[in-house]
Amino acid sequence: MIIFEQIKLIKMNFQKRMQKILEHIEADGEVDIKNIAALLEVSEITVRRDLNQLAADGLLYRTHGGAVKVNPLQKPHAFVNKSAQNAEVKDAICRLASTQINDGDIIFMDCGSTVFRLCRFIKNKKIKVITNSLPVVYELQDSMASVNIIGGELDKERQAVHGATAIEHINKYRANKAFLGVDGISAAGLFANSENEASITKAFLANCAYNYILCDSSKIGRETYLNFAPLTVLNAIITNADNSKTNAFAKHGLVVMQTQD
Repeated sequence: MIIFEQIKLIKMNFQKRMQKILEHIEADGEVDIKNIAALLEVSEITVRRDLNQLAADGLLYRTHGGAVKVNPLQKPHAFVNKSAQNAEVKDAICRLASTQINDGDIIFMDCGSTVFRLCRFIKNKKIKVITNSLPVVYELQDSMASVNIIGGELDKERQAVHGATAIEHINKYRANKAFLGVDGISAAGLFANSENEASITKAFLANCAYNYILCDSSKIGRETYLNFAPLTVLNAIITNADNSKTNAFAKHGLVVMQTQD
């Protein structure tokens, strides 16, 4: 009986916290873990757990350090939550990548969750972005960047455009830099989990003068079922991985750019 009452109390406490969190996010548009923990008089670990549960229920978007209000006209929460995973590492990679982009550049950006986080660092650059990613389009729509949306068939889960029409669209353009993601990369080449994404990535690579791969250390050495391109299609890799993982790429002639811990 005592255990049942304790479980009931925990559940009630979560319901009350959830209500407070949602009220706060409705009023301010966002919540910060430290602030909401102080407001609710609970630990930051408890708040993180609550936010993760609310994000899983689709009631808010989880971000690094807190959460933001769901806007049904913007990016689906599943993609935003994926992009927020390992956010500090992704941001460090994208911050470094942004130093490679100058006013006047024409760049390709694919639909990867790491590549998406590059948007925040390039909003004030006078560049043209060609992308198949709807979240990238949403993120850059009010920025100084000019956005070219690739046409084709919408993949709802990935929030990206794929297919033959999309490839035809890409083939009409030339970019001087491409910032792309992969599901895996090793000395054997580039790997993907989807033939659709692999075909789009190959089109970007074929129509660009200088190709960057953005990936965290978990992708290095990983080989999935589809090996779609050799390392020779790349010019540079930007990663948080240390030398023990990246030496092989340098030996293949790739420029390896590593974030600082």
